[in-house]
Amino acid sequence: MSPVAEQTIAQQTVADHPGRHGPAVPSTSGSLRGRTVVFLHAHPDDEAIFTAATMHRLAAEGARVVLVTATAGELGPVLRPLRASETLADRRRTELEQACATLGVARLALLGYRDSGMQGWDSNLHPAALAGADVPAVSRRLAELCLAEGAEALVHYDGDGIYRHPDHLAVHRIGARAAALAGIAEYEATVDRDHLRGRGLHLVEAAAGPSNDVGRSTTQITTVVRASAGDLAAKRAAMAAHASQIPPAALRRRGFARTYGLEWYVRTGPAAALDVVRVGVG
Repeated sequence: MSPVAEQTIAQQTVADHPGRHGPAVPSTSGSLRGRTVVFLHAHPDDEAIFTAATMHRLAAEGARVVLVTATAGELGPVLRPLRASETLADRRRTELEQACATLGVARLALLGYRDSGMQGWDSNLHPAALAGADVPAVSRRLAELCLAEGAEALVHYDGDGIYRHPDHLAVHRIGARAAALAGIAEYEATVDRDHLRGRGLHLVEAAAGPSNDVGRSTTQITTVVRASAGDLAAKRAAMAAHASQIPPAALRRRGFARTYGLEWYVRTGPAAALDVVRVGVG
């Protein structure tokens, strides 16, 4: 593991910043006040694409939402020109912080790994790449963060990393082990492949390529969160914040709710906060 990757999560933590770039999400019932959920994601923008409505709903209900982002996403595309001396990693961190403010994230922690790139790229073997991270060591640090936060659940990805991206696979390995070490519930973020039906409208389908091998079938999913109008607006705004990665076409209002209005999870362990805001099965 590289020296950067060896740093503890505490050293990589961005200061707590509810409303750092805007107001905190207003609480509705406050039914989850005093409860904490940690979300582990691979790259800036993954939180917006896969779990933004859930994060916004939890925050609105009074829960403390903590986001841990594993890489800077420096191997992503560049859809918007960078400023002089600005790196893509710089831009994506700014976008991430804006998305966090929109979603009501109370704390953002950065693991500091390098983006591994797509499956089969030479970058998978870079010494700082998340794909080669020391899973036991990183999992232990993540478990310590969960315990320090008093988290009742950790969200990561399904066993196939949703679409088999090397960094997403690493997030699953790290997240599953960390949840076990911390003794807390885990929710594997995924997509319902039967719901998407290979229509190619969800960003993950384009990322998966011709195989369109994504997510889980409806029967495997235990928890579904349906976005309210406010959740959906927040999700769309969070995705829009990632303008260096997400094209405007993906944000068109027509069809957005059908494509992104549900978020899907496979739970291991006892029901926790996500089941309070769910409209799902199991």
